[in-house]
Amino acid sequence: MKRIALGVQYDGSAFCGWQSQPHGKTVQDELERALREFAQTPVQTVVAGRTDTGVHGLGQVVHFDTELDRTDFSWIRGTNAFLPKTIAVQWAKPMPDEFHARFSAFERTYYYVLYVHPFRSPMQDTRAGWVHTPLDVDAMRAAAAHLIGEHDFSAFRSSQCQAKTPVKHLYQIDVRQQGDFIHFRFRANAFLHHMVRNLMGCLVDIGRGRHPAEWMVEVLASRDRDSAAPTFMPDGLYLAQVGYPEHFAVPAPQTGSVPWSTVWTEQAQT
Repeated sequence: MKRIALGVQYDGSAFCGWQSQPHGKTVQDELERALREFAQTPVQTVVAGRTDTGVHGLGQVVHFDTELDRTDFSWIRGTNAFLPKTIAVQWAKPMPDEFHARFSAFERTYYYVLYVHPFRSPMQDTRAGWVHTPLDVDAMRAAAAHLIGEHDFSAFRSSQCQAKTPVKHLYQIDVRQQGDFIHFRFRANAFLHHMVRNLMGCLVDIGRGRHPAEWMVEVLASRDRDSAAPTFMPDGLYLAQVGYPEHFAVPAPQTGSVPWSTVWTEQAQT
């Protein structure tokens, strides 16, 4: 039996999230159907992060076990031949048995793209969040700084969250403005269900001037979901990268497939 890892990208607006479910089109169901068609045998995948309805995947990672002997190129081309245009395998790689797409990961990175303009744009409809009033970027940066470190993030956890503990280590939140867009990057050892979208809800409220930056400290300390802002829209959220130990040599995600990805490689624009 061989263990194969895949890097997968998808437009989450076309699906009811990642995880397979009886009713609703999901990314997992489509990927496993394509793998079954190519391999001519059932294939069960394990994913690094189960994204919600409307959330996109730039650097999603899955693994599965198979007895088939195929080249990496064959797994990519063969699987993509049976996938819809909204999903694509970007790389394939054989892995040792101890590799696990979820449990071997030591960090995850999410991007959020926010379009700030008086009028909505159909070009950004499902690819970016939208607010119609200007935001105070400096205030949002100041608020984000209060979240860095290991904390109990219960105030940003959905009622459906199944995580064993609400304590997570948030390593980094970057906020960069580029024209009519504000880009956010969140990096942590792991995230709770809806955690990034709930953080975004609070950051946007602070950016609008509804609360001072220090309000974020109060929300975090409360450990009460009702004290935070409403969950922000999923449209601009992307699972960008999953971090693994170096010896697994997991390929980097093809983030260049989105034009705004250069915002994280160029000098910050304030």
